Amino acid sequence: MGNTDLVFTGTVTGVECTRRVPIPPSRPFLETFRANLKETFFPDDPLRQFKHEKCSRRLILGLQYFLPILQWAPTYSFNFFKSDLIAGITIASLAIPQGISYAKLANLPPILGLYSSFVPPLVYAMMGSSRDLAVGTVAVASLLIASMLGKEVSASKNPGLYLHLAFTATFFAGFFQAALGLLRLGFIVDFLSHATIVGFMGGAATVVCLQQLKGMLGLEHFTTATDLVSVMESVFSQTHQWRWESVVLGCSFLFFLLLTRFLSKRKPKFFWVSAAAPLTSVILGSLLVYLTHAENHGVQVIGYLKRGLNPPSATTLNFSSPYMMVALKTGIVTGIIALAEGIAVGRSFAMFKNYHIDGNKEMIAIGMMNIAGSLTSCYLTTGPFSRSAVNYNAGCKTAMSNVVMATAVMFTLLFLTPLFHYTPLVVLSSIIIAAMLGLIDYEAAIHLWQVDKVDFFVCLGAYLGVVFGSVEIGLVIAVAISILRVLLFVARPRTTVLGNIPNSMVYRRMDQYPVAQSVPGLFVLHIDAPIYFANASYLRERISRWIDEEEDKLKSKGETSLQYVILDLGAVSSIDTSGISMLEEVKKSVDRRGLQLVLANPGSEIMKKLDKSKVLETIGQEWIFLTVGEAVAACNFILHTCKPGAVTDSAGVDDNIV
Repeated sequence: MGNTDLVFTGTVTGVECTRRVPIPPSRPFLETFRANLKETFFPDDPLRQFKHEKCSRRLILGLQYFLPILQWAPTYSFNFFKSDLIAGITIASLAIPQGISYAKLANLPPILGLYSSFVPPLVYAMMGSSRDLAVGTVAVASLLIASMLGKEVSASKNPGLYLHLAFTATFFAGFFQAALGLLRLGFIVDFLSHATIVGFMGGAATVVCLQQLKGMLGLEHFTTATDLVSVMESVFSQTHQWRWESVVLGCSFLFFLLLTRFLSKRKPKFFWVSAAAPLTSVILGSLLVYLTHAENHGVQVIGYLKRGLNPPSATTLNFSSPYMMVALKTGIVTGIIALAEGIAVGRSFAMFKNYHIDGNKEMIAIGMMNIAGSLTSCYLTTGPFSRSAVNYNAGCKTAMSNVVMATAVMFTLLFLTPLFHYTPLVVLSSIIIAAMLGLIDYEAAIHLWQVDKVDFFVCLGAYLGVVFGSVEIGLVIAVAISILRVLLFVARPRTTVLGNIPNSMVYRRMDQYPVAQSVPGLFVLHIDAPIYFANASYLRERISRWIDEEEDKLKSKGETSLQYVILDLGAVSSIDTSGISMLEEVKKSVDRRGLQLVLANPGSEIMKKLDKSKVLETIGQEWIFLTVGEAVAACNFILHTCKPGAVTDSAGVDDNIV
């Protein structure tokens, strides 16, 4: 059986005993509560840097915590500025056409896309902790705003109210994001798993591409629904209104954009080719329309764009019923999606450059920039992956690249907006489709299928929900499946049989290690989760069934009958009163079978609660061991030297093993 025959020192009714598992000293409730609260909301211990510092120094550190620009600005160099200048101009060339395109996608005036690329980046440059995040509007949030607000207010029939609700939703989104960061509730965003985000983003990208068929085909009337069936019905019911001019122009620019992306991927040093392609498309498209007067032949153009900087919009926020609730709902949903994308993108690039960003500080920064944006005629912004990737590849060093981008957008607002009058909408549709195709990550979906089938179906559920239902339905399905999976893990924890690795004291899962051997007369069971009220009943029944199956197997093989049941509690990090009651019931059930219950490797919380509930006396502390190996050795020793049940703690237990 390997190295399991040990000699134990102690005086326990003729049998030597192993080391005792100690009961940890009790701690005051408030001290325990404070420690648990700290672990929940302050796992990174942000106040550590303030210890042993003078008041003036603490003030400076506090300002630097909320305004990271005060950390890097004093050491900012001209070499850094040159890199940030190049990166900022590069992302501005992408931000201008994307901003106009995404504003149209949200059914908002195109100029708002430029406004939203001016004020929010300046706020983030002061408060954000990521060096690589490039701030701006995103397609998915734009689609969500159009979808959720459009159900209550028509953007075409009541554009003023729709615009005011968009600002109000942005305010609520920013307030919600900042509140999550200040209250250290960032873990809520973690309920959007990687599989959920992949499926949701892929579905949203598909829906956005379908919506662009209106511009690509030159249609004037189009469905407001976002599901696949409604869009296809709208497209093919208007075949007589398709404009070949728009189709040719759109397909040509889409091919150009995809070609530049392909070249940039093949030759990473030419990243700027793909980054400049959208602005190049806008310029070429505008020149083509202007020279050929294509607007008179069915090609729709942007039209007049107001020159000037962002006008204030604080007085336009709508907090009155019945529209406040739809603005609140839209703000919370879009705020969570924007946070998930922005933080994920920031962490990805921080990992590449080997620095750390604080998720809660990022929430505060993103929230504050959206609050400021809602007061200055901007709608929801975050850190889109495409723009941030260009910023990273362009060699940015700090958040100053956002300031450079905002300056370029400011120059455009002051002097260049009339030049966009002849920009064809079909070019904007091509820019959006080209950007969205990159969000359909089929390789990640294949990887999920290969690694974890459940995660794949979470991803698939999110995708199908968005494509065949709506963006909201897809999000609800994805989050519901993810939460259901978490609940199933808690309510149905895994229990596995352990066996001995020959010539060792190691015990491992027998279904994973073919060489692992069972020990005659002993049954070792591993519980792989905390024990709570949600799974206590299941564990009681499952342990009983395991014992029944083991006894039936031994009877059928004519082997040594079962004498000991050893529960490995090493993975049970916590337990509640229902779990304690479950262990007591298992003890009684095992006793009725004429068997002995043994516990191995219980944690401090388990020992403390077993002691306070008096269940420790019921089980017997002499039947609780440090490791599975010691438990098996002791039981095996007793099994071969005396009758089971002869062990009592009448004379105490020594703490030494020979």
